[in-house]
Amino acid sequence: MPHDELTLKSIALAFIPIFVAVDAIGLLPVFIGLTQDFKRKDKSKILVQSLVTALCLAVGFIFLGKAIFRLLGITVGDFMIAGGAILFCIAIVDLMNFEKHRQVLDGTLGVVPLGTPLIVGPAVLTTSLIIIDQYGVWPTIISVFLNISFVGIIFLLSDVLIKKLGVSGARALSKVTSLLLAAIAVMMIRKGLVQVLALP
Repeated sequence: MPHDELTLKSIALAFIPIFVAVDAIGLLPVFIGLTQDFKRKDKSKILVQSLVTALCLAVGFIFLGKAIFRLLGITVGDFMIAGGAILFCIAIVDLMNFEKHRQVLDGTLGVVPLGTPLIVGPAVLTTSLIIIDQYGVWPTIISVFLNISFVGIIFLLSDVLIKKLGVSGARALSKVTSLLLAAIAVMMIRKGLVQVLALP
């Protein structure tokens, strides 16, 4: 089989597990809930910030992840617990309407929680490390780039959904999203604890 076909096959095979790990469709209501009160210009800035953060983190982790974890003595379980704790705190802030705290989060909303740990979190990073060994570095990088680009396209459609939902519908979705964030956070912490406790 020609080399190009092998490369395309590797990219396709690497794309699928990362697509599942990213879950772009599932992230859309979270993005809508977190950015509903922003103007279009600010929302675009947050979108770009989140995509750049996610891409830089993913690519950097592909090349340096194993070495950094080994150097610092960090496990994937530790990373999942930390990411889950951050998400849980943000979810509580949103649920309780702590406006002063929310203003502090606004400037870095694209970095945390959107860029990480939502778009590129422990699931994506762990999956990337696994498929590097199976399909190679470049197929992994390309598949990560394609998935993050897909997230960007999905997020761009959020304005259309906001118009259909209306103000009350968007605010209701925001509360549901905060609960979803909290649930995702608990899931990440639970999986992290399972991994940590399973270590010898």
